[in-house]
Parts: sequence; C-alpha cells; structure tokens
Amino acid sequence: MATKQQHRNMADSAAKHETDELYQKAKRAKSDNENGGGAVRKEIECENILSEFKTTKVLSDSAREKNIFIHGKLADQDAVIILEKTPIREDTLAELFTGSTLKLEMKNDIYSTYRLQAPPQLNEIKTTVVCPATEKHIKKYQRQESFLVEETGADYQSITLPYIQKQSFSVQWVYNILEKKAEADRIVFEDPDPTVGFLLLPDFKWDQKQVDDLYLIAITLQRGIRSLRDLTQEHLPLLQNIFQKGKEAILQRYQLPASKLRVYLHYQPSYYHFHVHFTKLGYEAPGCGVERAHLLADVIQNLQADPEYYKTRTLYFPLRVDDGLLSKYKEAERL
Repeated sequence: MATKQQHRNMADSAAKHETDELYQKAKRAKSDNENGGGAVRKEIECENILSEFKTTKVLSDSAREKNIFIHGKLADQDAVIILEKTPIREDTLAELFTGSTLKLEMKNDIYSTYRLQAPPQLNEIKTTVVCPATEKHIKKYQRQESFLVEETGADYQSITLPYIQKQSFSVQWVYNILEKKAEADRIVFEDPDPTVGFLLLPDFKWDQKQVDDLYLIAITLQRGIRSLRDLTQEHLPLLQNIFQKGKEAILQRYQLPASKLRVYLHYQPSYYHFHVHFTKLGYEAPGCGVERAHLLADVIQNLQADPEYYKTRTLYFPLRVDDGLLSKYKEAERL
C-alpha cells in the first residue's frame, strides 16, 4: 500500500507533468535578428492553451498601464493570466496608418476623435501565464492596500530574517536559468566567473520589440545572497562587475549608453536570490519608486564608506495588507 508521502510525490509528479505539457504547448521558437538593435525575434504560432482557461476573478487592472491580471483554472490547476497591450512602435507607423480602418466618433472644429482598428499583426496583447499559481502568486497580483514598514537592523534579525527562513521561498526557477535548464536562449550576456559572474537576460515584462521600455535582470551565479541586507564590503567586486559589464553589454546590444539606464535593486526583493534591475531611464517600471528601489551606484558607495552599512541601516519598504511579513511586524508592535 502506498504511503501518504508516496501519494504526495505522485500528485506532485502529475502536476509537474501537466505544467510541462502546458509549457511545451506555449513555447515559442525564437531567434535574434542581426540588426544592431538585437531584440527582434521570429515567432511561430502555438496551440491556444488559453481556450481551456476558466476565469475565476479579475485580480486587478490598470487603464493607465493597459493591463489586466486574471485568476482562474487551466487544466484543473490554479493559474494567473496577465494581459498587456504592447506599445506602439515607430517602425510600424506607416503600416498602421495605411492598413487600419477608422470609425468617426466625434468632430468639433479642428478636433476629431476616431476608433482605429489596426491590422491583427499590429494589435497584439502580450500574455503571461503563471501555472500552477500558488497563493503567493495570486496575492501578488491582487489589488491591495499597502503600508510602509520601518525596518531597523535589529528588526531584520528578529522579524524579517526568521520569516524568510521559515517560508522557504522557492527559487528553483532561478537555478534552472543559472544551470541553463530553462531560458538559455534568452541570455543576453554571461560572465561565468563563479564569484563575480552573472547572467543578463530580459525581464518578462519587456517584449523586446523596442528599447523605450527596456528591462533586463542580472542574476548572480553566486548563491546565498538573499537581499540588500546580506551585502558587505566583500561583495563590492561582484557589484562593480555587474554594474560595469551590464552597462557595457547593453550598450553593445541595444546602443543605450549608461546615461540612459536606471540600475537598481529592490528591497524587499520579489525573490530571495540576489539580482539587479536594468531599465531605460524614463520608463516607469513597476517597483522603481523610492520606497523600494536602491540605485546600485549608491549601494556600492555606501559599502565603500561603511562595510557593514546594510547590516545596521534602517530601511523602509512597502508591504501589502495580506503579506505574512506585515502580520509579523504588527504582532511585534512595529507598525
């Protein structure tokens, strides 16, 4: 007779098999176009796995950012679907103007408003599928009230760190990237040094079709650095290497100079394996506000001035109302 653990292992294996099948259905063939801008990819059509998606509820939406986050079921598993309207690209304007149809809505003197129906190839919706989605994923995308937390060095040791350790947040998907078991074709730059090396690849929020919303992530090969709080002077060579080589790789690949880049890290991070964000200056990427983003240049200078700066410094960060860490701060009467 099978044990409970064997039943759980069989269920986990079946869930993984279903997820792998979904991934293989949705995977797109991609290749870089040697046009100096790098980022243009060839794509092939795939089976529409979303035809099986059953909507449970809309988690959040934004008219300004033109996106919507939806929770539902896909192959009997919880899933989150993210739909985002893609930006209008300058190189498609001629086709957009000549190939679209217009319907007049209003005309008044020199002003007129139309409803434009673009050709299908210029009317794409970027779609991200998270499946199977955990409760943490669902909460992440749900519209919620936020609170600003004040965390001292002592608070980190007594509240934040024990919470992180107890939760055991999985970063296996990060290790899959580092070991090139997944997303190897998306790597823009690689430094293989085990101590200061990193992989640079596009964030999923960027469709790579224009540089106006450029968004790349540098993921360190070195494991064990959870966040800003773990950084000391010994990590300066790693940080300086990411800062310098990341900017050089982006200049070579996308022709964007360092003066056009915002290079920063989050605290709290969305996952606890050290990584750095590279975005185009002027693009208001999620999480780039002062309450969460820390410029890498400032981090380097702070550690040069004080090797233990982030061990003792009071840091501020936002937490949403149903975040378990926020509950811990409330229980400790720190909020």
